[in-house]
Amino acid sequence: MNLYIRFFDEECVVSSVEEAYDFLSSLGGVKLDEATMADLRQYMESPMPYPKRYKVRPRVYFIVIKTTATTLAEFKMNGEKNQVAADGAKADGGNQGGLFDRPGWYEGEILFKRVIPIAGTNKFQYQDTRFAARCKAHNVQECYERIVEHLRSRQDVDARSQFPSIKGKNFTCTYLGMTPDEA
Repeated sequence: MNLYIRFFDEECVVSSVEEAYDFLSSLGGVKLDEATMADLRQYMESPMPYPKRYKVRPRVYFIVIKTTATTLAEFKMNGEKNQVAADGAKADGGNQGGLFDRPGWYEGEILFKRVIPIAGTNKFQYQDTRFAARCKAHNVQECYERIVEHLRSRQDVDARSQFPSIKGKNFTCTYLGMTPDEA
């Protein structure tokens, strides 16, 4: 497993934590301690597929992404296809499968914070609301976007309502097949 590292316009692909240390140390303004290096080593060895960011100073971070690419050119040419998150995509169209096209029917369920007005006052409260729908899409990402777009366009859903991330536990999605009856 390799790591893609980016700090502002500086970027590279490395195959070890030592190479990552050499690259980051060569950049002005990045100081690494043993705790950061140990955490980077743990991240590289863990099965966690998501990108990670490390704080350099307030509001300044460097980003690390696991990849199968061996060179920067290969990483850029293939883009997200090289990310481990794509490799770890569930066959059933799980949340991480949003990177690949798999046309067909999906059943998505979202738990979002819906704004509910309190009668007789100008106040409101947030209420957890579950919504499920079947839709035709090319991938999990499109299914999520269609559900959120539908909810935002409804007149009974306040514009201040809050929707979870596609990667969070409050959104689930299942691939149903080419027809919704295959499930």
